[in-house]
Amino acid sequence: MKVAVIAVLSRNAEQGGAERFYIGLTQALKIAGVDTDLIECVSDESSFDSIKETYLRFYDLDVSQYDGVISTKAPSYLVRHRNHVCYLVHTMRAFYDMFESEFPHPTDELLEQRRFIQALDSAALAPGRIRKIFSIGHEITERLRKYNSRESEVMHPALLFDNFKAGLFGNYLFMPGRLHRWKRVDLIIRAMKYVKSPVKLKIAGIGEDEESLRTMARHDLRVEFLGRVTDTELIELYANALAVPFVPLGEDYGYVTLEAFKSRKPVITCTDSGEPALFVKNDFNGFICKPDPEEIASKIDFLVINRKRAQEMGMSGYSSITHIGWDGIANKLLDTLGRAHGG
Repeated sequence: MKVAVIAVLSRNAEQGGAERFYIGLTQALKIAGVDTDLIECVSDESSFDSIKETYLRFYDLDVSQYDGVISTKAPSYLVRHRNHVCYLVHTMRAFYDMFESEFPHPTDELLEQRRFIQALDSAALAPGRIRKIFSIGHEITERLRKYNSRESEVMHPALLFDNFKAGLFGNYLFMPGRLHRWKRVDLIIRAMKYVKSPVKLKIAGIGEDEESLRTMARHDLRVEFLGRVTDTELIELYANALAVPFVPLGEDYGYVTLEAFKSRKPVITCTDSGEPALFVKNDFNGFICKPDPEEIASKIDFLVINRKRAQEMGMSGYSSITHIGWDGIANKLLDTLGRAHGG
């Protein structure tokens, strides 16, 4: 059996969780004994015309030489194949749950574009085109049900590599990820103003909002921007942090939560953060707060003062994700495609 994983690359070649997901999935299928190719196509979302061109590019993709295909992020599921399973990372959120925040006063043209994308996605994800839809998290499954009337089964993906380790519980919080408004790094920077304890905030990553975030934090010497870090540096930063704040808005999945738990660190997240708020159990392996800087600050102070409790919560986080692995995911996808198909 020969399988293609259809990956979507950003126009500016950004590397993030989705790219690690593609590699992890492809490697898992190969380990399961299946000849697997990772097929990468660029998605340009800079204009609506370029979005339509991207949809057409995936629709026209010739994968007839494969016995099965696994599509992932929007709009890879436009691909045509007789034996097609979707393992959905997400649809284009600007036309879904983030539409109102991105376009508070939408024109009729924008509203029509939203209807067009949702209708096209619903048709592409119809049972007649796809054997089954899996999703990376409950947030995705609920969004599909709400906007597209499509059902999917949740399969939480594993990490690409498992080198994370426990270290010291140092005097800093570690916040990795893309510096984008949906990740709400600004919320933690604002929370630091209310933190009474001598603890630093180390922020790793780059993104379109970096300049504004640096400006916001310019008078707080406890906030440090590290820029892009290597995988080795990432592991060490997690290992020796006190805790990991991760407060995105409606996050689809969030590898940060898993990476923190693998490093035996408690996670501070928010009630509206999506999938992280399902992984985190309040006062067990972290804290779930309202998206309020003062409430978040109070939890940070608690962890600084109660380090033994922080260690216990970190261990609870580690124990809560030991069941997540690539082997079960690969086997389920291959069983759905029909392993005997083509060999």
